[in-house]
Amino acid sequence: MQKSTNSDSSVETLNSTRQGTGAVQMRIKNANSHHDRLSQSKSMILTDVGKVTEPISRHRRNHSQHVLKDVIPPLEQLMVEKEGYLQKAKIADGGKKLRKNWSTSWIVLSSQKIEFYKESKQRALSSMKTGNKPESVDLCGAHIEWTKEKSSRKNVFQITTVSGNEFLLQSDIDFIILDWFHAIKNAIDRLPKAPSCPSRNLELFKIQRSSSTELLSHYDSDIKEQKPEHRKSLMFRLHHSASDTSDKNRVKSRLKKFITRRPSLKTLQEKGLIKDQIFGSHLHTVCERENSTVPRFVKQCIEAVEKRGLDVDGIYRVSGNLATIQKLRFIVNQEEKLNLDDSQWEDIHVVTGALKMFFRELPEPLFPYSFFELFVEAIKIQDYNTRIETIKSLVQKLPPPNRDTMKVLFGHLTKIVAKASKNLMSTQSLGIVFGPTLLRAENDTGNMAVHMVYQNQIAELMLSEYDNIFSSKED
Repeated sequence: MQKSTNSDSSVETLNSTRQGTGAVQMRIKNANSHHDRLSQSKSMILTDVGKVTEPISRHRRNHSQHVLKDVIPPLEQLMVEKEGYLQKAKIADGGKKLRKNWSTSWIVLSSQKIEFYKESKQRALSSMKTGNKPESVDLCGAHIEWTKEKSSRKNVFQITTVSGNEFLLQSDIDFIILDWFHAIKNAIDRLPKAPSCPSRNLELFKIQRSSSTELLSHYDSDIKEQKPEHRKSLMFRLHHSASDTSDKNRVKSRLKKFITRRPSLKTLQEKGLIKDQIFGSHLHTVCERENSTVPRFVKQCIEAVEKRGLDVDGIYRVSGNLATIQKLRFIVNQEEKLNLDDSQWEDIHVVTGALKMFFRELPEPLFPYSFFELFVEAIKIQDYNTRIETIKSLVQKLPPPNRDTMKVLFGHLTKIVAKASKNLMSTQSLGIVFGPTLLRAENDTGNMAVHMVYQNQIAELMLSEYDNIFSSKED
């Protein structure tokens, strides 16, 4: 009987509790039958000992407290040194070459790394979701250098990381790209060198370029001494194959045989597999090969432009289709005969673009490096007549291929200027286009903006005073 009374009292107490805290009781009841719903509830449950426990949330919208610590990096990485928009292209990933694809990125430089965003960091962080983090570049042990071979664009430098990733950064504004170059270089210089970095050094992808089997054997033994967790990723990057050991050994054996048995460059040239290049070769080399002082390709382009391009608006200023220009470049390098009257070269801007690319890719510009400072000092001369005579004297001292090619080119450009009323290309316009292409310092990272002014002025003077500068005593 006493037991029944106690049971009734408990029921009354439970009913009273229901009336006061109905919402809590409802969630408790639901939780007893559906444990997953308990984990989705934000209500607090009183335990028997009177403590408040908070259920572990499995719902995505309740992950904010966990996402916050994942999004916000450590304090030392929040020290932003520089940020802004640049053109970026990733050309290698783990030593594997990628197709170059330029895009505008918001770049954030901190003390140890660079991060690439599609928009400014503030906007990107506010819209960031879990797992959608920006691409990051570890600067520890990285290498930075100016490059002209990797892109036809101007003001391009390359960053190579110890993991084999390669990035190109570019801006058309000289002082901006210079500021970025020095900022990143200073950040790299402050960091410890490769042995102190968590990643391996550049030896990983030097092996891909080396012709020495000793380097390959040394690297293989070095891998075996490393920790197992590091060894797996390094072997994968080296062989680009599955993790199976036999496959790796087979690839390594084939690589050794290829390095030891590969034919020499001379043999490949004799068999016709590798032909003499026009683009990227020294001017005197091309001229010696053709037994001339002016490259045949230069004369062909000039002839085509004078035949059907003198009246074209923006000639030499407007860019042609880059894919078609590269196709023309390939044909010139591989074949002896070239017909620029063919319909595939109908766009005259493709021809002018290829001609500019030829001069831009010369290992040494049309105005040799040794003459750069001399021409700059000459253009600074105050007396106009003395300035012209000094420039003329320097031109006469140039090697024959440089002097004769220069005479043919600037003679052609004077015909462009003569049609300025139709093509809208003045002396100043052509100076801006050809100045940096034909005349540059060997190490132009220091005073690029200042040099550009002189480059343009020298090209303009060569055009406006063409007859005086290139006239000989016999004339």
